[in-house]
Amino acid sequence: MATLLPRGAAAARRRLLLRPAPLAPGPVRAASQALSAALVRRGGLVGGRWVETAAAFPVQDPASGEELGRVSDCGAAEARAAVRAAHEAGAAWGRLPAKERSARLRRWYELMMQNKEELARIITAENGKPLKEAQGEIVYSASFLEWFAEEARRIYGDVIPASAKDRRVLVLKQPVGVAAIITPWNFPSAMITRKVGAALAAGCTVVVKPAEDTPLSALALGELANQAGIPAGVYNVVPCSRQQTAAVGEVLCTDPLVSKISFTGSTATGKILLKHAAGTVKRVSMELGGHAPFIVFDSANVDRAVAGALASKYRNSGQTCVCTNRFLVQKGIHDEFVEKFAKAIEKELHVGNGFDAKTTQGPLINEKAVEKVEKHIKDAVSQGASVVTGGKRHSLGKNFFEPTLLSNVTTKMLCTQEETFGPLAPVIRFDTEAEAVAIANAANVGLAGYFYSQDPAQIWRVAEQLEVGMVGVNEGIISSVECPFGGVKESGLGREGSKYGIDEYLEIKYVCFGGL
Repeated sequence: MATLLPRGAAAARRRLLLRPAPLAPGPVRAASQALSAALVRRGGLVGGRWVETAAAFPVQDPASGEELGRVSDCGAAEARAAVRAAHEAGAAWGRLPAKERSARLRRWYELMMQNKEELARIITAENGKPLKEAQGEIVYSASFLEWFAEEARRIYGDVIPASAKDRRVLVLKQPVGVAAIITPWNFPSAMITRKVGAALAAGCTVVVKPAEDTPLSALALGELANQAGIPAGVYNVVPCSRQQTAAVGEVLCTDPLVSKISFTGSTATGKILLKHAAGTVKRVSMELGGHAPFIVFDSANVDRAVAGALASKYRNSGQTCVCTNRFLVQKGIHDEFVEKFAKAIEKELHVGNGFDAKTTQGPLINEKAVEKVEKHIKDAVSQGASVVTGGKRHSLGKNFFEPTLLSNVTTKMLCTQEETFGPLAPVIRFDTEAEAVAIANAANVGLAGYFYSQDPAQIWRVAEQLEVGMVGVNEGIISSVECPFGGVKESGLGREGSKYGIDEYLEIKYVCFGGL
């Protein structure tokens, strides 16, 4: 077991040093907040044991750049060991009665809720999002364990009427086997449980490769999984640095003991993983890049549209895969919408450290993310776009950026052609419904889309015509544990959450019982 101690008196308030037990546990300071030593781990979790490696990589606070601690830098060897541990644990876990798997998942959920404040502080420390958002993520994350604990007992097969009187035909659903789970940094807890909850409910075992920016959340979940009685080898975690990511990813995607890959991240990385997976024809589900349109028609309630736009665009400082990336506003209400949107941004959004109570906009994850926002703004302005509000790095420095609104935007600008993943809202004026739908569907991705209208016929037409996996009608926040999450085109394969999510981890077996 690991604990946290300050490196020295001068650093006690700002840094975390991870050391193995039996040193006495105690709280330390990170970004001016205490993180629970009981939940912060530095080693990988393989076969129920905390495994430390010779090399370690730093985890940094994106708000200050300070080092929170160092985590074991797992490589190909540790990844293979984790796969073997998962494979060896798989048979027993898959044979457990569904009721027992359900009880273990339920206990894991309960422990998350009991420790939600500590888990939220870990997210804010390593990810930077406001503490209130982090608390919301933990509740959302835990809800997937609760949901799939219930779904574990609803994996039903079929009895099919046979064509011959001496036969009986059955359909069974069985776990696919070991699942490799590769997750992003923007939701370092929820993206894990949305996948792992379904996998474990189905009877699969998992190896989790968390993002190098945010490994502490995945390891904290591992500590709670152990406490919940999840058997050794069922939930494994192999954290690694950016330098080791390719080697670890290749192992997880090519090892013949891995039967399933679930990945959330960029479309470019997803394509690489698909190529690796093809060699052994693995089951794959992927939630990839988005480029969400947000259409506001003349019939819309503008005030509600502005409220929805604010929530859809600036949650997690624009760093979510379903954040709006392009605003399309019909000419009749364009000016009113832009004016009210600008006022809402300036009034409602407050940039700051995620641990400050008034903060609604934390830092971007790193310098590279800031540079991309700057690049998109510079390109747009050079082609005639106008900065309505924001437009530059925040005075707080580091990775902080002002919430930005652009008008006079065209489809030739970079910000309308690729995902920004930051606090930038470009507004395009359009004339007709057909024009708006054509612009929205011009992207090669299709994860989420939003539109505001009070015309019932238009609502049906546009909802059916948008080439996305999820549509928000007069609603800017659509994610929910009960609903299927996923996209079309190059936004991915498969669905997560909902009653459909567990099917991604199940094989269908036909049994013909003859000679009766």
